[in-house]
Amino acid sequence: MSMANEQGPPRRGHNRGTGQNHARQGKHADDAPHARTVRDVLEVLAVRPAQGLSRRQVRRRRKQYGANRLPRAAGPRLWQIAADQFKSVVVALLGGAAALAFAFSQTPEGTAIVAVLMVNGLIGFVGQWRAVRSMQALREQGQPRARVRRHGRESRVRTTTLVPGDIVVLDAGDAVPADLRLIEANHLRVDESTLTGESHPAAKRTEAVEADAPLAERSPMAYCGTTVTEGSGEGVVVATGRGTEVGRLTELAEGTESAPSPLQERLNRFGGRLGWIALGLAGLIAAAGYLSGQPLLLMVETAVALGVAAVPEGLPVATTIALARGMWLLARHNALARHLPAVETLGTTTVIFTDKTGTLTENRMTVRRIVTRAGEYRPEEDDAAAGAETDPALRRLLEVGVLCNNAAVEGDEKSVGDPMEVALLRAGSRFGLHRRGALETSPEVREVAFDPDVMMMATVHETDGAFRVAVKGAPHAVLEACETVAGTEESADAEPLDASQRRAWTDHAKTLAGEGLRLLAMAEKRTADPDAPPYEGLCLLGLVGLMDPPRQGVREAVAACRKAGIRPIMVTGDRAETAAVVADQVHLVADDDAGHVMEGREIGEGDDLSPEVRRRALRTSVFARLSPEQKFHLLGLYQEEGETAAMTGDGVNDAPALRKADIGVAMGRHGTDAAREAADIILKDDAFPTIVTAVREGRIIFANIRKSLMFMLCTNLAEILAVAAASLAGAPLPLRPLQILYLNVLTDVFPALALGVGKGSAGVMDRPPRGRGESVLTGQHWLAIGGWSVLLAACVLGGLAWALRGAGMETGLAVTVSFLTLGFSKLWFVFNLREPGSTLWRNDVVRNPWIWSAILWCGVLLVGAVYVPGLSAVLKTGQPGPAGWAAVLALSLVPLTAGQVLRAVQRLRSR
Repeated sequence: MSMANEQGPPRRGHNRGTGQNHARQGKHADDAPHARTVRDVLEVLAVRPAQGLSRRQVRRRRKQYGANRLPRAAGPRLWQIAADQFKSVVVALLGGAAALAFAFSQTPEGTAIVAVLMVNGLIGFVGQWRAVRSMQALREQGQPRARVRRHGRESRVRTTTLVPGDIVVLDAGDAVPADLRLIEANHLRVDESTLTGESHPAAKRTEAVEADAPLAERSPMAYCGTTVTEGSGEGVVVATGRGTEVGRLTELAEGTESAPSPLQERLNRFGGRLGWIALGLAGLIAAAGYLSGQPLLLMVETAVALGVAAVPEGLPVATTIALARGMWLLARHNALARHLPAVETLGTTTVIFTDKTGTLTENRMTVRRIVTRAGEYRPEEDDAAAGAETDPALRRLLEVGVLCNNAAVEGDEKSVGDPMEVALLRAGSRFGLHRRGALETSPEVREVAFDPDVMMMATVHETDGAFRVAVKGAPHAVLEACETVAGTEESADAEPLDASQRRAWTDHAKTLAGEGLRLLAMAEKRTADPDAPPYEGLCLLGLVGLMDPPRQGVREAVAACRKAGIRPIMVTGDRAETAAVVADQVHLVADDDAGHVMEGREIGEGDDLSPEVRRRALRTSVFARLSPEQKFHLLGLYQEEGETAAMTGDGVNDAPALRKADIGVAMGRHGTDAAREAADIILKDDAFPTIVTAVREGRIIFANIRKSLMFMLCTNLAEILAVAAASLAGAPLPLRPLQILYLNVLTDVFPALALGVGKGSAGVMDRPPRGRGESVLTGQHWLAIGGWSVLLAACVLGGLAWALRGAGMETGLAVTVSFLTLGFSKLWFVFNLREPGSTLWRNDVVRNPWIWSAILWCGVLLVGAVYVPGLSAVLKTGQPGPAGWAAVLALSLVPLTAGQVLRAVQRLRSR
C-alpha cells in the first residue's frame, strides 16, 4: 500500500469554501461522494468494507484529521463576563466623573459614583453568568457511540474517534455519527429534518446521483446529525468534524458577526451625546459662576457635581436590573436568554422568520383524514367507535395500518420508528386497535419491506386457518395492484375496481394531496399461500391522509404577532404544498399575498437578487424549498430594508441565520447544539407562543427603561437649570455639590429602579414595534423633559427665594429648603410617568409596589439628611422647622399636580 493510502486519502478537489486545510477539517478527498460509485469511493479511501481500517490507519488518520467533533466556541471566562458589564458610553462617562471627583479631592463624590458602577456590574455579572450556566446544562450530553467495523471486527466506539474511511453500521434509531457514503442500504430511511427541513424521512439507496443534486435528494448519503428511522445499512465515513455538512453550516454561523442589540446602539448613541452636553454645561456654569463673583474652588466643585448630575447615574443599574428581571421572568416561562439585551431586542422585532417543522408544527405526523367507500373520517374530530361500527372497511383499513407496521408506541409521547407508521398506530389506538393485540390474533409470518421502486410494503399474517396480506403504500402504486374495492357493509362482497372507480379514487387522492396531506393507500387480500406474490389481486380499503399538525397555541401566537405589528414569515425546506397548508392553518398568510408561496429555485443561490425578485420576496410570507444559504441571504435582504429580524429554528440548517438575525430563537428540547449555540434565546419547551411572551416582555423592558431615563433626566436637568440660574443671578447656589450627588445616587436611583421593574401597561402589544433607528428619547420626549425640568427648577428656586426673603432664613438653612424641595419633588414626580390614557389610580406606576417602597425609603433618606447628626454635617443641612416643611411640601407637590391635570386633559382628548 502506498504511503498516501496509508496516511489517508490523497487530497484533490477544492476546499468547500472554508479556507482551511482538509486535514484540519476531517474532510475526505472528494467533494461529491454522492456522485461516485461505491467502488470508487472505497478505492479513494483505501478501505475494504469487510475488514474496515487497520489500527495503523486509524491512528494515522486520527492524527491527520483530528477528533470528529464540531469545535464549540469557548464559553466566556469570568473576567470576560465582568468586563462586559462596563462596556458602555454611560458607564465610561460615570468613570470619568469619578476620576474628576478624586482629582479635585472630592472623595465622597468619587466613592459614591464608583459604588454605583460596582452595583451595576455585579447585577449584570450575576444575570449573564446564570445564563451561561443554563446553556452549559442544556448541552450536557453523554458520550455517543457508533457501531464500527475495524480490523475485521465490529465494535462500538466513541463517535469522536471516527476518521474518514471507517465503516459504520446503521440500524433503526441510530444517530448518524459522521457524513457517510452508503455502501449498503436495506430499506433504509433517515430523518433529515434538522438538516434539510424535510418533515418526512428520506429513502436511501446506494446508487450514485448527479453531482449537483440538492442535499435533500442525495439518496446515497447519510449525514452527520440525522437519525435512522427504518431499515439498516452500512456506510463509509467520508467527512468528519468541520468537513461534514453540519460543520460547513457551523462555520457559516461562526463567521457571522453578531451586531450590537438595538438597545445597546441607542444607549451608546444617547450616552455619547449626553457626555458632550454634560461637559459643555458644567464648563459654562462654572465659568459663569466664577465671573459673577463665586469662589473658584466652589465653582470647580459645583462643575464636577453638575457634570455628574447631567449623567444619569441610575441608568446603567436600572437598565441592567430591568433586563435581568426580564431574563428571570422568561426563564419562568421556559425561555432562556443567553445575554441581557436579547430580551429587549425581541421587543423591537418587526419580522419573525420561523421554521415550519418542529416550530410551527409538532414534528409528529398524525392521521387527519381517512377515506373509504362509505365516506370520509377525521380521527381527530369524529366519534371513532361509531365510525368503526358502521363502516367495516374503516376497521379493516385501521387493522392493516396497525399490522403492516414496524413502529412502536409507548404512552402518549415515546415512540420509535417512521413518523407515518407511528401515526397509524396512534390512529388505530383511538379506535381500540393496538398492535400487540392485533399480532396476538393475527401473528406475522412474513414481511415484505418497503421498496422505493415499488412504493409499497406488505406483511403476511396467519388468521382463521388462512393468511391475510396487509399492504400499504403510495396511492398510485396500490391502486394499480388492486382488482376490487371493499364494500360498504359487513356482509357485502368486494366489488370490481373498474376504470371509472379508479379515476374517482385517483381524483380523490389528488384533492387530498392538494390540501397538503401525505397519502397512503391501504389494501389487503386473503390467500392460502404465505409466499404468494403480495402485490397482486388486492382489495382496496381506502386512503389515509397524514399531516404534521400545527403546535397548540401557534395560531393565537401568530395572531398576537400580527396585532403587535410583527410580520411572521415561514421559511422551510419542505414542499410548497405542505408549507402553504400549514401557513393557512395557523393564519400566517396576509391578505395581500394569500395563496402565494415562493420557492428556493425562484430566489436562486446568490444574494444578488433582481429588483423583481426582491420585490416579490419582500411581499411573500411563505418560502419553501429554501437551502440554508438562501435563508441566510433572505434574512439579510430584510435587514437591508431596515427590519429588525428574529429567526426561529431548531436544526443545524438554521444555525447561520440564527446568528445573523438581530435575535435568534432556538428550540431547546428538540433543537440541535448548533442551533442553540447560534441563538440568543432558547425556548426550553419548544413552544412558539413563548415568543409572544418574550416580545411583550421586551417591549415592557424598553418602556420601563424609557420611563427611568425620563425620570432621571427631568430631575437632573432641573438641578442644572436651578444652579445655572442662581449662578448667573449672583444668588446663593440652591444645592451644594455633595447634596447634588446625594440626590442623584440615592433619591434618583431607587425610583428609577422601581420604574424599571414595572409590569407594563395592558396595551403594550396593541402598538406597532418601534423603528430600528428610533432613539431612546424622541423629540416629543425631549420637549417634555425641557418643560418638566423648568417647572421643577422653578419650584427649587422658589423654595430658596421664600426661605431667604420670606422667612428670613440664613443661607445654609435656605439651601436646606431648596434641597428638600427638589428631593420630594422627584419622589412625587414619578407618578407623572404613567401611560397617557390611564386613570389616576389605575395605571402601571401606581400599581407597582416597588414604587411605593422606593418613595418610602427615599423619604426616610431625605429626612435623615436633615436630622441624622453625622449625615447632616457632611451635607451641611439644618432643620427647617414647621414653616420650612410646609413650604417644602407645597412646592414639591406643584409638578405632581400639573402632571395629573395634563394626563386628565390628554385622556379627555383621546376619547
